Amino acid sequence: MNPIVIIPARMAATRLPGKPLADIGGVPMIVRVLRQAEASGAGPVAVAAGDPEIVAAVEKAGGRAVLTDPDLPSGSDRILAALAELDPTGQHDVVINLQGDMPFVDPSVLAACAGLLAEQPACDIATVVAPEQSPADRANPDVVKAVLSLQPNGRTGRALYFTRSTLYGEAPVWRHIGIYGYRREALARFNAAPPSPLERREKLEQLRALELGLSIWAAVADAAPISVDTAADLEAARAHARKLS
Repeated sequence: MNPIVIIPARMAATRLPGKPLADIGGVPMIVRVLRQAEASGAGPVAVAAGDPEIVAAVEKAGGRAVLTDPDLPSGSDRILAALAELDPTGQHDVVINLQGDMPFVDPSVLAACAGLLAEQPACDIATVVAPEQSPADRANPDVVKAVLSLQPNGRTGRALYFTRSTLYGEAPVWRHIGIYGYRREALARFNAAPPSPLERREKLEQLRALELGLSIWAAVADAAPISVDTAADLEAARAHARKLS
């Protein structure tokens, strides 16, 4: 297995425009994500950038970035476009998609995501979940829940479904974390397919993969990483950076 980590990023985020370059403790957010990915040892790392400003920031920090069409509709489209330039001969058979808004993601989580694809031959796509943060998560439609067939080790499981709906019962509720590891052929198949009925209903693109018959497995992280989607999230990230320093 020969993974590559690609981080899609664009300036035109709806809720927080320009967030890849948002300053967090003196470091642009995209550079913090890049450093965490590099520390994982999962493979070479590159940023699939929708804007030249992002490319400039990454290259200034010594990283690698590829400029992609800013009008691409999704992160997975951006990753495929970058992959065509970074690896046109298909040397990398696994692609890790790390969102560019997780500035403090634990490198071990990325390594675990990649490791699932090595450990589970039937796994087409690997992802990550974390325990619910509070009982309120169960009914919060903004918290995407993963329904897993958990393995005896309690650290991995096959994903049966993903939902925004309320989950009941005494079993653990797993928050889905937007990190994906794709076998290259699975990524191509996923991107070639139109949005599926369940995907449109739940507004969750991973359901397209399940409807295509692709197998998704999840690694269990101890906690969900900080994700920056709003101005309030950004302030929380800056406070966390101050605490670390």
